[in-house]
Amino acid sequence: MSAAPPNDADPNSQSTPRPTATDGPAAERAAQRMTEPAEGWPRWTIYVLGSLAFGALGGALFDWLTMPLAWMIGAMVFGTAAALMGAPVRGSKRIRNVMVPVLGIMLGSSFTPETLDHVGRWVPSVISMLIFVAAVIAVVGYYLHKVMGFGPVTAYFSATPGGLATMAVIGAEMGGDDRRIGLTHSIRIMLTVLIIPFYFRIFEGYVPGGLESLGSVTDISIPDATILILCALGFPLFKILRLPSAQILGPMTLSAVVHAAGITEAKPPVEIVNLAQLVIGIGIGARFVGVSVVRLYKVIMAGAGATIFMVGFAAIAAIALEAWTGLPFAAIWLAFAPGGVAEMTLISLALGIDVAFVSTHHVVRVTFMVIAAPLVFHFLRNKWGLKEDSAKHEI
Repeated sequence: MSAAPPNDADPNSQSTPRPTATDGPAAERAAQRMTEPAEGWPRWTIYVLGSLAFGALGGALFDWLTMPLAWMIGAMVFGTAAALMGAPVRGSKRIRNVMVPVLGIMLGSSFTPETLDHVGRWVPSVISMLIFVAAVIAVVGYYLHKVMGFGPVTAYFSATPGGLATMAVIGAEMGGDDRRIGLTHSIRIMLTVLIIPFYFRIFEGYVPGGLESLGSVTDISIPDATILILCALGFPLFKILRLPSAQILGPMTLSAVVHAAGITEAKPPVEIVNLAQLVIGIGIGARFVGVSVVRLYKVIMAGAGATIFMVGFAAIAAIALEAWTGLPFAAIWLAFAPGGVAEMTLISLALGIDVAFVSTHHVVRVTFMVIAAPLVFHFLRNKWGLKEDSAKHEI
């Protein structure tokens, strides 16, 4: 089975939930507005630029308040609020296709020769993470199905943290409600991005400035800039090879190779990384266009409850694993947290936590789940005859 590349943070992927027959014409028009230009490309461009400008206001405010990941979280909060109030918030897949590889290059730059010496210590935590994910799927899937009334197929793919795009697309192919799956995963990503940085800000004395180590566009040399730009070719290369998470994993792999080999020590400038934060943040907010808080209250509460459990369970697992392996709690928590690859590694960079450790765990998690989730589902369906109740296809 082929599936869309797993990408937790793609606001314009095929995972945008489609309306069901029970949603009616109004919901269908709302869903269409999320994925298609409303009145031609000029109007669409204005919406995108306006959304980014509005998100920048949120980023500037959160930056002034010294909040962690100010430009991503500020844009996400402002964009989500505006979308829920009916504003035409738009993300741009074209801009994102430029910005996400920047993050991949940044992540790869953390794989120094010294970092590779510690890779062997990560094996127990990677194995533990996969066991943790299996436990999360079982508990959250049961909760969504038995307690919150999701159909069994929808509950399974809503509980599987393998990438918003992938889980919604595969879930729909298996007979699940992709609109409900997509919304549940969107809530998971948004709340995770909010909870963890604010925890470190309030309880751990986080001081902003981790991204400043990246340097500025005025500091980078032309040869170093050329090498970093060439690393972006990993995106089309991985896409041609049909490898998962091509947008971020391709550039990250090439960047890791050149940095581990000592060819360059340069990192993407902070100004570009902040712009990438803005694009990702407003993209998350744009997912909530057409969502009625009142009508979807139960689904929103289900997603929120599942996310709080995942984040809390990840913290408990991190405490236990720290005692067993000696690895730092903060790094393990971020590595196990149910956020997207780009979001969680940005948080780790901003907090000064081992980016290579965190990004490696999330790439393994997403890649493993895109392969394993459909296989496990087929096994469960054959064993227990899982089948979605058509009556469950209601947001």
